[in-house]
Amino acid sequence: MPALLRRILLAAPTQSGGEDEDEPNAPPGHQIRDDKVAQVTGSTVETTEATKDAGDKLKEAGEKVMDQLKKLPIPVWASITIAIVAILLLLCIVYCCFKRICAKKKKKDQKKGLKGAVDLKALDTEELAENMEDNEDAESKKSEVNLGKLQFTIDYDFQKQELTIGVVQATELPGMDMSGTSDPYVKVYLMPEKKKKFETKVHRKTLNPVFNESFVFKGLPYSDITSKTLTFSIYDFDRFSRHDQIGEVSIPLNSIDLGRTIDEWRDVTPPAGDKEGEKLGDVCFSLRYVPTAGKLTIVILEAKNLKKMDVGGLSDPYVKLSLMLNGKRIKKKKTSIKKCTLNPYYNESFTFEVPFEQIQKVQLVVCVVDYDRIGTSEPIGKAVLGCNATGTELRHWSDMLASPRRPIAQWHVLKDPEDGKPS
Repeated sequence: MPALLRRILLAAPTQSGGEDEDEPNAPPGHQIRDDKVAQVTGSTVETTEATKDAGDKLKEAGEKVMDQLKKLPIPVWASITIAIVAILLLLCIVYCCFKRICAKKKKKDQKKGLKGAVDLKALDTEELAENMEDNEDAESKKSEVNLGKLQFTIDYDFQKQELTIGVVQATELPGMDMSGTSDPYVKVYLMPEKKKKFETKVHRKTLNPVFNESFVFKGLPYSDITSKTLTFSIYDFDRFSRHDQIGEVSIPLNSIDLGRTIDEWRDVTPPAGDKEGEKLGDVCFSLRYVPTAGKLTIVILEAKNLKKMDVGGLSDPYVKLSLMLNGKRIKKKKTSIKKCTLNPYYNESFTFEVPFEQIQKVQLVVCVVDYDRIGTSEPIGKAVLGCNATGTELRHWSDMLASPRRPIAQWHVLKDPEDGKPS
């Protein structure tokens, strides 16, 4: 026992000393673990501090950006909206570029795949011929232009020898203007003379005009009428240039039964090669009337595509103005002569004194004449304006009266100078 107690007492200080001393008496395994724990703890602390620093920097940057946005003259929400829109635009541009690149790659792949893929020997020549004929038929159908349809009526009175023509309506006319619409009107005349003709009113900006107008050709015996052809010419009205012809409908009167009233629809066909007025030319002038002063001012601007009157294929044109009252010429004026040209430019102004009470009674005849030094000057064509005129001439005169003190310019197709009234 004493020996055991002695051993215990000797061992006690050693244990207490081992507890106080850390590293010399600690086992090697415990020391390595403590070092690793210390390193991990240190790195964790460092990363946490770095994260805090980065967060602080982002906050500072955000606050700076917001301060700069607040300083701008536009509100913050507007700036944010602009930024979002800019980002979306950038994304759209990137997407489009990516799409184009992919499309180019696909085309290249298709071309590569097509090379050497067709074996001509394996094809059936009969099938090829049939396919070619089908393609030609399809192309010919596509080339046929649809010019629309026209509804009209024809009624002949045998006792009065009068032919009454009704222009009802047109549908699906082609668009002749830049806006895709037209300003259509219809001319009605009997071929082959083409002397007496009528015109409907112009319907603005429509491809399906409804006219509902009727015209009467008087003094037509049945023996003469069967040799004539009724023609409807559809035009697109244009104030400052030539009126474009849309198409026409021709009905030989010997091919229909005039003993009954005819009401039909016909397809509009392309116009014939020689259009009306094409051989005579066009003239452009402006009209201005001041009611208080009683002054009618005409400015002859220019003419174009005039008929060739000289041997050399040109003309020496000038314009003669005649003011008519009750069929008598009361005043006349003329422009200068333009030598050797079919497209003369004048820009010359003339004034007639016309009291307001006479403005609806007078007629203005604008006649283009080819000057000849040796012989007599020969008229090329004319346009007659007034309240008793028809077609574009009547519209121009009406526009002038509706807009006093304002010049109204318009192109006119020259008509036969021997047609009806003196020039």
